[in-house]
Amino acid sequence: MEQKSYKTPSLLQALIPVSLLILLLAANVFIFGDDATYGPNQIALILAAALAGIVGVNLHYNWDDMQEGIVQSIKSSLPAILILLLIGSLSGTWLLSGIVPSMIYYGLGIMTPKIFLFATVIICAIASIAIGSSWTTIATIGIALLGIGSALGFDKPMIAGAIISGAYFGDKISPMSDTTNLAPAMAGTDLFTHIRSMMFTTVPSIIITLIIFLILGFQHSSNADAGNIEAIRESIDQTFNITPWLFLVPVMVIGLILKKVPAIPALLIGTLLGGIFAWIFQPSVIQQVAGTEDFTWVAPYSVLMKSMFTEISITTENTQVNELLTSSGMEGMLNTIWLIMCAMIFGGIMESTGLLQRITAAIISKVNSVGGLISATAGSCLFFNVTASDQYLSIVVPGRMFADVYRNRGIAPEVLSRTLEDSGTVTSVLIPWNTCGAYQAGVLSVGTLAYLPYCFFNILSPFVTIIFGYLFVKPDAAKKAEPVVAVD
Repeated sequence: MEQKSYKTPSLLQALIPVSLLILLLAANVFIFGDDATYGPNQIALILAAALAGIVGVNLHYNWDDMQEGIVQSIKSSLPAILILLLIGSLSGTWLLSGIVPSMIYYGLGIMTPKIFLFATVIICAIASIAIGSSWTTIATIGIALLGIGSALGFDKPMIAGAIISGAYFGDKISPMSDTTNLAPAMAGTDLFTHIRSMMFTTVPSIIITLIIFLILGFQHSSNADAGNIEAIRESIDQTFNITPWLFLVPVMVIGLILKKVPAIPALLIGTLLGGIFAWIFQPSVIQQVAGTEDFTWVAPYSVLMKSMFTEISITTENTQVNELLTSSGMEGMLNTIWLIMCAMIFGGIMESTGLLQRITAAIISKVNSVGGLISATAGSCLFFNVTASDQYLSIVVPGRMFADVYRNRGIAPEVLSRTLEDSGTVTSVLIPWNTCGAYQAGVLSVGTLAYLPYCFFNILSPFVTIIFGYLFVKPDAAKKAEPVVAVD
């Protein structure tokens, strides 16, 4: 067989597609605003991928090479796509069954505006630690908290920021999280050493986040007075059969995840249980959505199917409640899936042609100090989140490329694994075309750039890890009895 001979890309060649992508994305935000993710950004990613392909051809890569890169990139995103579709279905059946309305109903009975944002961060953090998944936490508990916060008069982007901050804190330190296991594997350390190491940077970040949300809560002048909240609760109670029995479904889903049942079958079971509970507990709601008084098997079947694949809305006499009682099913996730697919095409070509690796190598060559190395690692994670559009790649690629550098410079591997999580895991949700950013925007129906300013934990984490690196991490950290930090 003839051995393929590829050219090594120059830094300029590697930066050409990235520069075009940044230029097009900036133009899209300027021209289309919040609608940029509904088509323009997808086209920008495709055009940048095409330019990367042209550069690849110049480096002697052929279409088969690049197509294989695209296929592998899209393959890595398929679990996320399947989860997105199931989340769309789950939100539909959980709305129809009264599960989410019940969460809102009871939540409004115990939450007050002043502590709502603070409590939201804590609730999502605890749930995410328990189940090890920010995605599942946001798609279940997060949706309910979004409804409660809206009823209390908070802007949805601010609520989404609190939900995401708590969920990603929990995901980041949970032993059951995939990224929490992936980062130490890439860096060459063990799981619990990695988690202990993260506490040095994660705890300050979440404390600052909680203080900010507590201040925002006390400064919030809610237009939702006690009478308005009670009217919302009454409207929900009149429309749905509100009962604690409905919470059996989310409890069972969380139980499945705690038993290490994979997310996809667990979410499918949750969706189907939601449909069964809708049939049992909400016949009047099904009749309203179906537009008929007939309750033979045809009406429930058709409504339950629609709740899983398309938009449904439940009407009450309260217009504010009506805004909460809508779901788009699988159909509502299709635009997000389109964005993920386009992002994976761009990332696949960039990686298969060596362009991403060339940019990272250029960064490593300029690093001298320990703080500079940690800054470069954090910057590389963010770079891969922007260009490869996948949080796993933002951990795996920098982890592989920096592991020997950290080891050769006498820096403990848990410092690297901590930096990968502080910068790779948490910033993925801040990029509109990243799988995480696109997913959360689709699930919460809040644009990524809209909730970004309120994701205080996610914004703070990279800066805290860089500051900590400059102040405390020494080159001989790996040789000390306390492996995380060495203080002279």
